[in-house]
Order: sequence, then structure tokens, then C-alpha cells
Amino acid sequence: MRAAAARYGTAGSLVLTALVAAPAGSAGAAPPSPETRGTAVAAQRAETAGIRWGACAKAEKLPASLRCGTVSVPLDYARPDGRQIRLTVSRAKATGKYGKRAVARQGALVFNPGGPGGSGMYFPLMGLMPEWKRLGAAYDLVGYAPRGVGRAAPLSCQDPKEYAKAPTQSQSHPDPSYKRERIAQAQAYARGCAERNPGLRHYTTLNNARDLDVLRAALGERKLTFMGASYGTYFGAVYATLFPTHVRRMVFDSAVNPAPAQIWYRNNLDQSAAFERRWADFRAWVAKHDGTYHLGTTPEEVQRHYEKVRAELAHKPAGGKVGPGQLQAAYLMAGYYDDFWPARAEALAAYVKGDARPLVQQAAPEPRAAAEEENGNAVYTAVECNDAPWPTDFATWDRDNSELARVAPFETWDNVWMNLPCAYWPAPRQQPVDVRASAGELAPTLILAAERDAATPYDGALELHRRLAGSVLVTERDAGTHGIGGGPNRCVNGHLEAYLLEGRLPVRRAACAPHKKPLPHSAERAVPRPRAL
Repeated sequence: MRAAAARYGTAGSLVLTALVAAPAGSAGAAPPSPETRGTAVAAQRAETAGIRWGACAKAEKLPASLRCGTVSVPLDYARPDGRQIRLTVSRAKATGKYGKRAVARQGALVFNPGGPGGSGMYFPLMGLMPEWKRLGAAYDLVGYAPRGVGRAAPLSCQDPKEYAKAPTQSQSHPDPSYKRERIAQAQAYARGCAERNPGLRHYTTLNNARDLDVLRAALGERKLTFMGASYGTYFGAVYATLFPTHVRRMVFDSAVNPAPAQIWYRNNLDQSAAFERRWADFRAWVAKHDGTYHLGTTPEEVQRHYEKVRAELAHKPAGGKVGPGQLQAAYLMAGYYDDFWPARAEALAAYVKGDARPLVQQAAPEPRAAAEEENGNAVYTAVECNDAPWPTDFATWDRDNSELARVAPFETWDNVWMNLPCAYWPAPRQQPVDVRASAGELAPTLILAAERDAATPYDGALELHRRLAGSVLVTERDAGTHGIGGGPNRCVNGHLEAYLLEGRLPVRRAACAPHKKPLPHSAERAVPRPRAL
């Protein structure tokens, strides 16, 4: 499954191709925009400068085996000579060897984990895992922190200590008083974002896509090999629309629905509905293992235990730090990843029996992570609020989500509070990019999706597949883990490796049986998991 491909690392000047790069269907319709010209200038500079690799900063908390560097990008691509910000980048060089066999290097594989606001700096470490060793033999594994994340001109909208304050409340069907309180918090958060970040309007998906092209040039890659998960699929699709001739191979893992009308208000409504289905999957699994957890033999009985625990935490937070808000955040992870199911079920069962320690261990906020989490939330909010128009009248949010919460109470209102600052956002809004590529315009691409994914519901993968001619969709049936490439499903990984190593894809679509569900009492996998849409 290896291609003896030539190295993609010697790139000539890319100014002409960058200047003509424009959204599909717009060729010849208008002269290049200032942002398009600015991207070409920034890419040429990055190509010339390259990346000076050295030891990673201690703040990155990465092993000495990885190398790090920076890439300069304009804050505002319409003014490429204006303020510059630096993106931090990490790399593990291709090992060139799998087992005893030599493997030809195929260039850099750049990864983005989503968010918005997730950092990919840890990604090169994935090469140590068995599922990634074949790819790590052929590719330099490259991760980076997008603009605003980590040390790259970090965004912040409030004091991290205030952001991480606990315990907090959470209501599935909030009363008017609680709604007023959360509206005031959203308004204050939006003001804080504007006051603390003068360049706030430049943190967008469009600029993330432009940054990616500058990173490609800095790496010396004529064409980009990229894998994006969750939100990373959306700005990867925007990149493919803006720069189709710069794409070598591209993987969209757990695809966001890119239809302009979905960005971002409608996508969040769909996400809340999908989390209800995934929450039901978790409760059904717990009920199936009632002999272990004793939380009931039906999903309804498990739900009653959960509601009882939440009511108790509203009056007496566990460990003084875990209230309903922290409980909800912890159990939301069971909707993202089923490898969290055993640990979450154990914590709930222990609390019901009078032992709060496992719940506190899993749900209490970590003070040392407060700054990183506040930064990630600030970037998430800035990008989503800047990307598209949002309803500005709370009555619209109230109507839509009150109706949805009748059938999907688990996550609906907490999702509202996370995104409500966008109703009061002070920065100008963009119109979403019309993601698409015609036949022959874009190299064949691979879409991976789990059928019951809650964070990025399956309809998003179908929509992206329709919009990108030549794309191929691989579906993990009857499974809901968010981000399936390089995970436990060998069938999925086989398609991923065939594509990235050989450029080989199924004819149009393929399906894989689901990976095995976890066994009770198995340990929770300790892998960084960013909040992703």
C-alpha cells in the first residue's frame, strides 16, 4: 500500500497560481480581490523564508523528539504588509521505514482537529500509535495552532478564572429568570471579546483557509496533503473551493454541513437534535450492562438516575466544584466518544451509591487548564460569530430552541448559551462561502463519517459529498464516534491508508461495519479531545 512518489518538497514561485485562485465558478468574473493578492504575497514570502525548525517551547508540553517553528501570516490579508501574527507549527519527520521495509517520503501531512479553537500541535505524536505508523513512515506529520490559538496572537474574551468558575447551573427547560441571566452573560462576553481584541473581525474561516495556504508554501509543498476533523473539514472545504489547484489529497473526517444556510445557526440546532440520539445510545448501553452499573435495565431508568443526580448537585455540588453545569459538560463527552462510556457510567453509579469521588475526578474543572480552555472558547466564538449572520432577536432563539428542547432536552439549551454571544456580536458578519467544486477542478478527496455522529450529523457528510465532485464517502455504519480516521475501525483505516499512501479510493461510496462497543469497566482513553462542531 505504498506509492513510490517523488518528494513534493521543491516548490517554485506560487505567486501566479495564488493570484488566480478564486472560488469555483468565478474565473474571469472579476479581478482578484485584495485578500487574494495578499494571500499570494504572504505565500511567496513564506515559501522564501521556510520554517526554521528547533526545540519546541516548554509551553507546548511536547517531547524533545518533535521539532517546532513558526510561520508569519498577515492579520488582514487585504493589507499583507500590515500587522503579522505567528502560527506555531510542530513536526515529526517521516520515519521512512515501516517494519523492515523502506518507505518513500510523500511530503507533509497537515492536520487540523477542529473546534474552531482546537490546537493540532500534538498531532505529530499520533505517529507513535500503531494505527498511524504506516502514514508516519511516508509523511512528515505536521500540526499547528491556528490563528488566535495558543501562542499565535491568542484571543481572550474574559478572565480565565471567571470563565472556569465552578460550580454552575444547567437547565434542560430554563425558566425566564435563568434565561435573563444567561442573556446578560452572553452580552457581557461579546463586549469582552471586542474590548480585548482589536483585530477581532479577522478571525474567520476564510482567513484560516488562507493561513493554511501560507503554511503549505512555508513547508515547501507545491500541493497540500491535508486531513481535517470536524470544523477542520469546513475550512478544509473552503480551502478546496478557494485553492482547488493547490490540493494534492484531502481527507474530511466527520464533516460539517457546508451549505451556506447551515452556517452556523442551523448547524447548531441540528447538532443538538443529534446529541439527543447519541445520549440515548449511551443510556441504552448502560442499561444493557445493568449487572455492572445497577442504574436500571432501560434507558428511561438510567435517565431518571441522571436527573436525580443533577437535582442533587444543584443543591449540593460534589466536591464543592461539580454542579449541574459540570455534570452536563462531562456527560456530553459520552455523546462525542463511546470510549468515555465505561468511566462515565462508573462515576454515575458510584455517586448514586454515595461515592462522589469518581464524578469529581472526571467532571471538576482543572484550574491549570483555565487559560487554554478560555482561549479555545474565545476562538470558537469569534470564528463562528464572524463567519455568518445570526439571529439578533432572542425571541428567535427562544422559539426555535424551546420547540427543539421538547424532543431533545439533553444538549439544546446549553448549546444555546455557548453560541448566544453571536446574537450580540459587535464585529461585521460575513456571508458564508458557497463550498463546491466541479468535475475535474479538484483532485479526488475522501470523506469519512460515522452514521450516528452527534457533533457533525451525517447529513453534513452527504451534503459535502454532493458539493465536491470527485469526492468519495466512507461511512461507518451504526456508530457515533466523532473523528473516525486512525481510530479502532480497521476498515475505515484501510480506506484512509489506501487514499493517503496510494491515492486509491472506492468507486463512489463505501461502508464499514461499526467498531466494537466498549466493555464495561474499561479505562477511559487519555487523548486530548477538543470541543468541536
